[in-house]
Amino acid sequence: MDYLFALWLGYLLGSIPFGLILTRATGAGDLRAIGSGSIGATNVLRTGRKGLAAATVVLDAGKGVLAVLLAANYLPGWEGVAAVGAILGHCFPVWLRFRGGKGFATAAGVCGALAWPVMLACAVIWVAVMAVTRISSLSSLSAVIAAPLIAWLWGMTDAAIVLLVVAAIVTVQHRANIARLRAGTEPKVGAKQ
Repeated sequence: MDYLFALWLGYLLGSIPFGLILTRATGAGDLRAIGSGSIGATNVLRTGRKGLAAATVVLDAGKGVLAVLLAANYLPGWEGVAAVGAILGHCFPVWLRFRGGKGFATAAGVCGALAWPVMLACAVIWVAVMAVTRISSLSSLSAVIAAPLIAWLWGMTDAAIVLLVVAAIVTVQHRANIARLRAGTEPKVGAKQ
């Protein structure tokens, strides 16, 4: 039963829609009616409020970290299940009819809590791709797809398996972005959508 508790713990924490809460609380409107309609930080940035976008990144990552740390303390051995639960909660929150965010910030949080050296390596990848392309989705996808490979190469097999599942979920959530990347129409950071 512990794995079910870990899954639900992660899911409930992950399903807190911080981007939506912050934009509503500050009068920026319903985030789901802006830009891509996602509840994540990139879409919060489209409101023109950089501080809210930064806060959304921190809070979305934080809920991933918290899910893993709580599982480590109260459900040891099931941290990976809590991590996957947090991603599922963020991407498919029951409170928003299962239409949430794309999961990258929460993925960064769970990666940091499971294998912080991998998260640091992926942060370097994210920064490098962003510096060259200025495309948020490409930066996010590059980092999240690299995470399980890096973990595996560094001998972190358990983390690699969890991060592979996380990467699969986040990649599926970015399917519209992938189509636009292939078509050459994916907007760059700062461009109007």
